[in-house]
Amino acid sequence: MKLKDIQTLFHKTLDTIYGKQEVDSFFYLLTEHIVGLNRMALALEPNAIINKKDEEVFQDALSRLEQQEPIQYIIGETEFYGLMFKVNPDTLIPRPETEELVEWVIKNHSEQNQDVQLNILDIGTGTGCIAISLAKHLPNAKVYALDVSRNVLEVARQNAENNNVSVQFINDDILNPNGFKSDFKFDIIVSNPPYVRQLEKQEVKPNVLNHEPHLALFVDDHDPLLFYRAICEFSTIYLKEKGTLYFEINQYLGKEMVDLMQTFSFKNVELKQDLFDNDRMMKAVKL
Repeated sequence: MKLKDIQTLFHKTLDTIYGKQEVDSFFYLLTEHIVGLNRMALALEPNAIINKKDEEVFQDALSRLEQQEPIQYIIGETEFYGLMFKVNPDTLIPRPETEELVEWVIKNHSEQNQDVQLNILDIGTGTGCIAISLAKHLPNAKVYALDVSRNVLEVARQNAENNNVSVQFINDDILNPNGFKSDFKFDIIVSNPPYVRQLEKQEVKPNVLNHEPHLALFVDDHDPLLFYRAICEFSTIYLKEKGTLYFEINQYLGKEMVDLMQTFSFKNVELKQDLFDNDRMMKAVKL
């Protein structure tokens, strides 16, 4: 079967769900992943033919896309901050907004990292995208990453190995961190914890709602700052004096987050907007 015929089938089946441009994006991602032809190579071989086995892989991907399964799960990987990360349905798919959080941490601490070895902890690491990106771009830092799921940590370990960085992974529950022990404190604690309230589910796209892990996404409407409060309590013990705490946050709860940080006596609280002008990131200093 010709690849251009598969592309036509993709558009016929999926355009009403995703739109032509996104369907093209899916097709080219799959073409490179399955048969190793990028968009330019395909343009040079417009009549390229694939074998029956590869055709079946395309058909399977088409069926899964029709069910609005994320393309990242179908391919099994995604790019984040210039690095490739394996993903599966146990892991949340890294978001561009989280890249902005990583960029903020690197910008604020790259000069400091040249002079001293920073100890950094990423809480709720998932794929390890934050911890691994920080380890890659702050090479003098010693990076730790904590998650409640052993399955997720196996993915994160593989991602660290694939990206040639050293990260120490910790299996523990930040809501009940009885297993955590450390004889030192961290210079930086960073986290992108669950923060989408149940009442906001109607804003979540079906590909996310029906396929990504709810444990990593949603919190109870009556206590939406549960994880942030737990991390603040943890930071009063394990964050150094003058250490910095970074969060990705719910865009609707910026004021509540500022109030929470002040309740725990953090200073220099800064709320930062993402590229879409939503309140998305926060940092504060323990004094």
